[in-house]
Amino acid sequence: MRLVRLNDEKRAKWMRVRGGAVVLAVAALASTACGGAAGPVDTADTADTSPEAEAGPEVRPAPGRRGDFQAPPARALDAYASKLRRSYAARALAAKRWRLAKVPLSPPAPPARKPVLRTREGFEVAGHEEEGLPPVFTTVPTRHKIVFLTVDDGAEKDPAFLRMMNDLNIPYTAFLSDYLVKENYGYFERMQDNGVTLNNHTLHHRYLPALSYAEQKREICGMQDVIEKRYGRRPALFRPPYGNYNRDTLRAAGSCGIKAAPLWNEEVFPDRWDYREADRDLHPGDIVLSHFRGRGDWDGTMPDMVRAFMKLVTDKGYAVARLEDYL
Repeated sequence: MRLVRLNDEKRAKWMRVRGGAVVLAVAALASTACGGAAGPVDTADTADTSPEAEAGPEVRPAPGRRGDFQAPPARALDAYASKLRRSYAARALAAKRWRLAKVPLSPPAPPARKPVLRTREGFEVAGHEEEGLPPVFTTVPTRHKIVFLTVDDGAEKDPAFLRMMNDLNIPYTAFLSDYLVKENYGYFERMQDNGVTLNNHTLHHRYLPALSYAEQKREICGMQDVIEKRYGRRPALFRPPYGNYNRDTLRAAGSCGIKAAPLWNEEVFPDRWDYREADRDLHPGDIVLSHFRGRGDWDGTMPDMVRAFMKLVTDKGYAVARLEDYL
C-alpha cells in the first residue's frame, strides 16, 4: 500500500470538506431522530445549537501525528450521531410499550438566556408591578413549538404514571397540596428522584380570595415548609387553587419566597381537552394543566391522560419541555 503524504494546505482543505460532509450527515440524522423540526430557531431564547457546539469541545490530535486521515472533529460528530440514534431508539421502544400513537418529539436545548416573564394582560392585581409581586402567566415567551405539562394536587398516586413518564422521558412539573400528599410522601419523593420539581399548591386547597391575608399566608408558607422538610427545598413556583387569587394572595406568596405563579392555557383529561383561548388550539410556550386523578374521578387513568396529551401534542408538531428550564 502506498501512503500519500499531504502537505499542510491540502490536508486542511481535505479536512474542511470531510468535516462539512459529516456535519450535514449529523444534521440530517438529528432531524430524523427528533421527528422533524421543533419550530424556528430563536436566538433570543435558546443556547448555541450549532453543530460545533452540540459536538462538544474540540478534540485535538496528539502532537507529532501527521497524515491522520480520521479527523478528530469527525470522530466527535460520529459519537454524537450514535447518541442520537440510541436516544431515538429508546424513545421509540418506550412509545410502543406505552401504546403511544407516535414517538414523542425532542424539545430544543434549554435557552441560554431565560425569557422575561410578565403578568398576562388582564391577570394583574392592584400594584402588581409596582410592588414586585410574582408574575401570573399562562404561556412562556418562546418561538419554539413546545408546551409544558403541569399536574396538580396529588390525589391519585398511580405507580404506572411514574414508570410511564420516566420511560418516555417526558418532563412535567407538579403542584402539590399537603392534605392529599401526606397520605404517601414517598410517592412524590420517587417523582422528585426522577427529576420532577415539586411546587406549592397550598396546604388544604382552599379558595384563597375568601381568606384573610394571614390565612392565605399560612396556607402558602405552610406548604413551603412541608416541601422543604420532606423534599429538601423551598419551591419557587406557586399555583393558587382553582386559579383564583387576589392581591393578598400574591403578597403572601412573595413573602414566602415564591418567584412566579404559572397558571395554564389548556387542561387535558383522558377523554378531552379544555381551552382558555377562543381558537381552541396550542400555542408555542403554552402551559397545560392536568391532575393526579384516576378512574374514581375520570373516565380513564393517568396513563390514559398522558396518551391523550401526547397524541394531540405530537400530532401538532410540538415537543414537551421542562418548565423550570425556561423560568
